[in-house]
Amino acid sequence: MSTERLEAFSDGVIAILITIMVLELTVPNGAHLSDLKDVWPVFLSYVLSFVNLAIYWNNHHHMFYVTERVSGGVLWANMHLLFWLSLVPFTTAWMGENRFAPTPTAVYGVDLLMAGTAYYILQQAIVHAQGRDSLLARALGRDWKGKASPLLYTAAIPMAFVQPWVSYGLYVLVAAIWLVPDRRIERAVTEGEAPAAGAGQAARREGLAARGRRPGD
Repeated sequence: MSTERLEAFSDGVIAILITIMVLELTVPNGAHLSDLKDVWPVFLSYVLSFVNLAIYWNNHHHMFYVTERVSGGVLWANMHLLFWLSLVPFTTAWMGENRFAPTPTAVYGVDLLMAGTAYYILQQAIVHAQGRDSLLARALGRDWKGKASPLLYTAAIPMAFVQPWVSYGLYVLVAAIWLVPDRRIERAVTEGEAPAAGAGQAARREGLAARGRRPGD
């Protein structure tokens, strides 16, 4: 099966989630900057969640660019990821509207941890469907970001009951790590296309030579 319908559905879900979050922002009663003090926790929560959803969309797009086909397992793994992402507007609003209280901040971290785990499962499902020699498998490499993120989330969740702002800082740190452009898949695509292009040119030269023609004739 091709990836087109899966990608279109996932794009639509993420777009809806971002729309839901921005619609939940409350306009302050007043026309002065000081009136924003009551809504800044909600706004900070929104910004972090927007960045996280954008990161997931970006990486999802790159991953499926090098995915040739999907299986039933890949479809369900993708739905598993979308389930946890669909909870982001709820956990975002709960954390922001309660001014980063311990329990909502911890639950927000649990959601991010489960979404990251679901993304890893999706990656592995694609690699299993395409084989260990696939372009995606080669591009992933050691995947230090994927390994560091759950560790940071795991540390941030209990920290919410000690100092919620430290937890928020760790969530921001994970997002910052992923904001740094990841060129693994782009490099893998470039390296994979170069040999193919070289092989195509060689075949063309051989074909022209067999017909007694020179390149450019």
